[in-house]
Amino acid sequence: MVKPLWRPSEQRVKNTNIYRFMEVVNERYSTNFSSYDELYQWSIENLEDFYAELWRYTGIIASQEYDRVLDDPSKMPGAKWFTGSRLNFAENLLRYRDDQTALIFRGEAAVRRKLSYKELYSMVARVAESLRQTGVVPGDRVVGFMPNMPETIIAMLAATSLGAVWSSCSPDFGVKGVLDRFGQTKPKVIFTADGYLFKGREISSLEKIGDIVAQIPSIEKIIVVPYLRGEPDIADLPKSIHYSIFCANLADEIEFAQLPFDHPLYIMYSSGTTGLPKCMVQSSGGVLIHQLKELLLHTDLKREDTIFYFTTCGWMMWNWLTTSLAVGATLVLFDGNPFHPAPDALWQIAEKEKISVFGTSAGYIAALKNAGVKPGKQFDLQHLKAVLSTGSPLSREDFKFVYGEVKADLQLASISGGSDLNGCFALGNPMGPVYEGELQCRGLGMKVFAYDENGTPVVGQQGELVCTASFPSMPIYFWEDPNGSKYHSAYFEGFPGVWTHGDFVEVTERGGLIMYGRSDATLNPGGVRIGTAEIYRIIEQIDEIEDSVVVGQEWQNDIRVVLFVKMKTDTALDDELRDKIRRSIRTLASPRHVPAKIIEAPDIPYTLNMKKVEIAVQKMIHGREVRNKDALKNPEALGFFANVRELQS
Repeated sequence: MVKPLWRPSEQRVKNTNIYRFMEVVNERYSTNFSSYDELYQWSIENLEDFYAELWRYTGIIASQEYDRVLDDPSKMPGAKWFTGSRLNFAENLLRYRDDQTALIFRGEAAVRRKLSYKELYSMVARVAESLRQTGVVPGDRVVGFMPNMPETIIAMLAATSLGAVWSSCSPDFGVKGVLDRFGQTKPKVIFTADGYLFKGREISSLEKIGDIVAQIPSIEKIIVVPYLRGEPDIADLPKSIHYSIFCANLADEIEFAQLPFDHPLYIMYSSGTTGLPKCMVQSSGGVLIHQLKELLLHTDLKREDTIFYFTTCGWMMWNWLTTSLAVGATLVLFDGNPFHPAPDALWQIAEKEKISVFGTSAGYIAALKNAGVKPGKQFDLQHLKAVLSTGSPLSREDFKFVYGEVKADLQLASISGGSDLNGCFALGNPMGPVYEGELQCRGLGMKVFAYDENGTPVVGQQGELVCTASFPSMPIYFWEDPNGSKYHSAYFEGFPGVWTHGDFVEVTERGGLIMYGRSDATLNPGGVRIGTAEIYRIIEQIDEIEDSVVVGQEWQNDIRVVLFVKMKTDTALDDELRDKIRRSIRTLASPRHVPAKIIEAPDIPYTLNMKKVEIAVQKMIHGREVRNKDALKNPEALGFFANVRELQS
């Protein structure tokens, strides 16, 4: 029998939000649930009852109650949620207006700023009134080209308080990357910082924003927020105004626009590595109730918690983190390089700010381990109760690293979802154990399965991650997709009427999930499907290798596995190391997984959200065009893969 890495104490379980929620369900519906599995099964078999109870439990503020929770759960897309209700997203996030700290900002410059909930409300009121005077009305797009700083959240809340639709990109996006996104959605107002810091270097954004605005005629106003220094010179930036002047009015109250549950809130973007990014429009009510479910029930977030997520404003985890305001918790915002000035930079902040929920990416945890950082020995982490990881599958070795070198008594929640739903399909269960390499559970109310090629749910074997019933945070539509064809082709072509997410997954007998990587990047040597994550988990245990990417190459009427490795400094790829890699993969995975070619690469390309771009590498080695390199963090890394001689034999 497999032993868990961690199991919560009985007292800890009884103190969780989800346990209390289960007690409420038991009382109201005369059930006798005592486990997550029972609660989960009830939630997917009784979607209307579950979401009605969730509405009550999360205390959603609405000026008008709903007439019906859900019209048809099998209608995907197009199901109507909480029809008749009227609410405002920003009002729900600003329900607390007291002296408790709402936001703490920590950047590379070691400057610390904080805002109370009262101060946050006051600042949002001023910006909202100025946007109103600018002519912003419900449905207008307001966007941010901003670092992860308080003013970004303030701008989002101000815009959505009026019913405007918010969208953002982080300032490390190139001009084309921003134009590919904002150019499609035609914003009226843009917020931008004068620049940002990265690895101690000041990087100006003003020239870039000038080029962007010159090519988006819909923009009527540019609000410039100081970040690098005092009021920057914006004389050469038409339509611009300093942030301090823009919000100099004395507005005290916010008139929250009361809007339908499915009023547009966010426009989220796909990575855009295979063409123009998809523009996914999500609803105010759908995002609110979905993210509150994940924060309250799956993350066990409480008002007394301090939550941190290492993210930029171009990744959905920023949106997710921001909804923590509705819980009344304290949010820690960080902008910059997480390894500057040293690899333990974020853990210094964790100790100082007494962070209880620490969120990051699997890539960061792997890099932390490789850098030799031992947070639990170096810092006082007594307040830390949970570590969250997403972005890519977390390896078994990194599970053990967290429990061995961060803290033995915490919930490690590896979570998986996407910008498409602004949330997760699989995440943490504060009542349950954590097993090595396994996501704890499927999300409540999410009818998630692993499908085989015939559309049959399977347990204990790999399949396509699907969701067979509607959920509130599904996109309400794609931008400029009047007949819904883009939306349909994105999720519903594989299995009609079923959301196919594009991930390769296994549902375990325990009800957990094991992620195997993107199914569109799945390897098929000899017709056998192999998830790339299976190989990465093994490679990450080999000390000489810093990073890797694995792809399939068309070869002699078949597909062969090709592994590219980036070596650590002062190490080299030789035949001895190649043999070691092959032995490890053959022993720990299978002979089918063993790469036909192992080739050294100078760098591994990533998206701006730090996801490996296997498909782009695959296109390059086959001489096919990668059309949108601006979606990459390091597009220059792709050049190497265009002419790799070792692939010719």
